[in-house]
Amino acid sequence: MNSVIETAGLRKAFGSKVAVDDLTLTVGRGEVFGFLGPNGAGKTTSMKMLLGLVTPTAGVGQVLGAPLGDVKARAKMGFLPEHFRFQDWLSGREFLRFHGRLYGLAGGVLTRRIEELLERVDLLDAADRPLRGYSKGMLQRIGLAQALLNQPDLVFLDEPTSGLDPLGRFLVRDIIVALREQGASVFVNSHLLSEVEVTCDRVAFVKRGCVVREMALAEQAGDVTVELKLGHVDAALLAGLAQFGRDVRQVDGLVRLTASDEATLPDIARWLVAQGVSIYRLAADHKSLEELFLEVMGEDERPG
Repeated sequence: MNSVIETAGLRKAFGSKVAVDDLTLTVGRGEVFGFLGPNGAGKTTSMKMLLGLVTPTAGVGQVLGAPLGDVKARAKMGFLPEHFRFQDWLSGREFLRFHGRLYGLAGGVLTRRIEELLERVDLLDAADRPLRGYSKGMLQRIGLAQALLNQPDLVFLDEPTSGLDPLGRFLVRDIIVALREQGASVFVNSHLLSEVEVTCDRVAFVKRGCVVREMALAEQAGDVTVELKLGHVDAALLAGLAQFGRDVRQVDGLVRLTASDEATLPDIARWLVAQGVSIYRLAADHKSLEELFLEVMGEDERPG
């Protein structure tokens, strides 16, 4: 895989407090990568290390083929922080012009880019209003436009849909898909797992400063949760169903198990009929990212 991010053992401690303990991951070019974990897991600190805004205590990493913090590499990145404080006396258009000049853009190139982005985030009608009059969703969208001014090769988005209504979330989703199609990579930190599920190619689960699991979301499509309502259930039947999957259990009068794929369903039905068991319901559904998240975090994890 042609990588835009590679890290090994990145660690960040603030005094005696360890924010990130072992950040080891790889993100490919043209990939949308989701970074998932509860509050306090070290996600934002990890992102700031990758951006060169925070210096690691230990470990190594490269972003866009350069060491962490390399100025030339940073010029090819875009960043939308979760907690931003924009110059609210500026209008939307002035704000983008100011940040565009920081990137070294000027003249007609900058003007055209500003107009393209204002249209892309649906803020042309508010472009000449001061930011202090913008709603939370509008500020989120102008911040996203700012992150894309330099046509970055790698975009870091920290809670990009925070404060957005469903239409705003669809807009952000479309922008992320367009970035991928253009060959850019996107690193997304989000609590909205449903959004991650439909936009990301791969995800990493972070717990207490460590990456505990990394997976392609295509892998998620394999496992299915099978739910059965049967005429008769006993211990022998549950033991027999274990040949078709794992985590066989009876809950509220229903039998549930996790199978490797949907092709197992006809085999389950045939076996049950051969045992003389009446089948009143047989349904299957893929495990959601939310279910995977809870599974990976474990019962010992508390809300942030």
